[in-house]
Amino acid sequence: MTERPATGALPDILVAAIALIRDRRVLMVTARGRDVWFMPGGKIDAGETEADAAVREAWEEVAVRLDPATLVPLFTVLIQAHGEPAGRLVRMSVFGAETPDEPAASAEVSAVHWATSADESRCPPAGVEVLRRLHAADLID
Repeated sequence: MTERPATGALPDILVAAIALIRDRRVLMVTARGRDVWFMPGGKIDAGETEADAAVREAWEEVAVRLDPATLVPLFTVLIQAHGEPAGRLVRMSVFGAETPDEPAASAEVSAVHWATSADESRCPPAGVEVLRRLHAADLID
């Protein structure tokens, strides 16, 4: 994890994401106009809980309906934010999710991917950390 600078720290970017795991792979997406793989998720809106944000973003990005009450908090990643100035961290709350729905790319994403730890090179720092933790927990290959 990245340590926070002692002075002049920028505020963390607060996001929530889902870890939808099937067949020892986790769902990831490519945002339109980007070339890296991200966890389905996004910024938490004012007045929104982390779980509510994860549910909203899952619908917006991969067209799956989730119930916030069924999400399982897994962990929070605090690491350098991709494409941001040095010291700007992303604080991503990751929730385990299950759904019978088949994820599909939406207007916000160009593609969905089923990733393993072997896909770290395709991910920004937060995605790499999520893949490492899910692999260490023996949830993905």
